[in-house]
Amino acid sequence: MSTVEVARGRSRPRELWDSTIGKKIVAALSGGVLVAYVVLHMLGNLTSLYGAGDGHARVDRYAHWLRTFGEPLLPYASVLWAVRALLLAALGLHVAAVVSLRRRSLAARPRAHRAKRIGRSLSSRTMLLSGLLLLAFVVFHILQFTTLTIDVTPLREGAVYANLAEAFQTWYLVLLYVAAVVALGFHLRHALWSATQTLGVDRPGRNQAIRRGATALALVVAVGFAVIPIAFWTGVLPQP
Repeated sequence: MSTVEVARGRSRPRELWDSTIGKKIVAALSGGVLVAYVVLHMLGNLTSLYGAGDGHARVDRYAHWLRTFGEPLLPYASVLWAVRALLLAALGLHVAAVVSLRRRSLAARPRAHRAKRIGRSLSSRTMLLSGLLLLAFVVFHILQFTTLTIDVTPLREGAVYANLAEAFQTWYLVLLYVAAVVALGFHLRHALWSATQTLGVDRPGRNQAIRRGATALALVVAVGFAVIPIAFWTGVLPQP
């Protein structure tokens, strides 16, 4: 069977996935879904800054709204689970595309070749490392605050503010979460810039603005997430 016949026998999505540019597009689009979630999740977390609220913390009301959104038309927490399914699919596609691209790049590189790192930023050089660290952290974060499986500190279903306040009295958890969001900031900065190149948005006249925008968004996200554990640890946010 000829190469042309093999190509004709493949579906268009398969052809897209098999190409390098196709994998980059999948990585960029799935990454975009994840970035949107990260920003929304940060904004939701920041409702913790309203404090305990006399036993009715705003972050607890926000968490309850997420679970009841769509009722009574839709079953309890159905929208939340749909979003989780979308995020899981986006994460799976993103990881698969990045790993596949990495393998393809290594396979095409001569063994004696050493990639030049002159001019590359720290965020670009640490993309693989920061991505692996973030993946491990996401698993830990879900097991701790979503499924309540890892109960390093006492945790209660639905008591988001109390759970955060209790967890972030432990110094190593504060350090872990701050380190994770620093890694997120580095990963996000280069990912945003790389996605604009993949999607053809970059232009010589706007590249500087895009880089600054990527840096600004990464910084805002990192600070927005880090401020919560630090505020609980330092006592700025009161105990419930």
